[in-house]
Amino acid sequence: MHSKDQICPDDYQKTASWLQSQTHHRPKVAIICGSGLGMLADDFKCQDSFPYSDIPGFPQSTVQGHAGRLVFGELKGKTCVCMQGRFHMYEGHSLSKTTFPVRVFKLLGVETLIVTNAAGSLADSYQVGDIMIIKDHINFPGLAGLNPLNGPNDDKFGPRFPPMSGVYDRDLRKMALELCKRMGVSQFVQEGVYCMVGGPNFETVAEARLLHRLGVDAVGMSTAPEVVVASHCGLRVFGLSLITNKVVKSYDDTESVNHDAVLEVGKLRSQTLQSLVTELVHWMDINNNTA
Repeated sequence: MHSKDQICPDDYQKTASWLQSQTHHRPKVAIICGSGLGMLADDFKCQDSFPYSDIPGFPQSTVQGHAGRLVFGELKGKTCVCMQGRFHMYEGHSLSKTTFPVRVFKLLGVETLIVTNAAGSLADSYQVGDIMIIKDHINFPGLAGLNPLNGPNDDKFGPRFPPMSGVYDRDLRKMALELCKRMGVSQFVQEGVYCMVGGPNFETVAEARLLHRLGVDAVGMSTAPEVVVASHCGLRVFGLSLITNKVVKSYDDTESVNHDAVLEVGKLRSQTLQSLVTELVHWMDINNNTA
């Protein structure tokens, strides 16, 4: 990360202070919604909503299916903040900008981050429309040196060398699996490993085969940087991937994926994903414990 891409620590506080002056909500849970999944915020009660363009320091989301709004409100009696659309490295944002909201959430008092994304399946047993609870990730840009924690460390957020083992909270994953049983949707809920690649192009057959051999179950173009920064801040993390397509792993396969198809699957399964997140928030103890 070049010095020109680094963000002054005061910038996080300026944004957090501006938001606190605009809303009475003091969220304990933050939700980042992926492609076509932002409708969750529509269920918030007592909403305060802000276009990203109005928020000091916030980048702009340019991807179809990302509304570009920050919504505060109450979900099942819990005060939450929801990003209707995230920022991606492939849009030209630096990783410090991509993850900027996460540190702002920390300063707002958020304790738990829920991330959702649209992803392609590599696991042979997964079907389009499945929901994958993320138990771990492979951060390919991070392995190549593109890490949001590059540059001087800000000790008030976290340590220089944060561990990433167990970054996806075990108790929340267990709770989610139990909720899926109660909801009667376990038949299309998986638990697996997510991999982030840079995008914006989808994977070649050779790349897909490589990821499959590495043990990747689903692949997408987001999430890992936000999770790294959240973990560095001490936030508890829970992640979901909506499987919107099967990644092509055979040279004989004539099918190809496109973003419109990804959004369409998002519409079809969005209600189930929305219900799962809502129930998880309902049963979650906001003091970083599970009920």
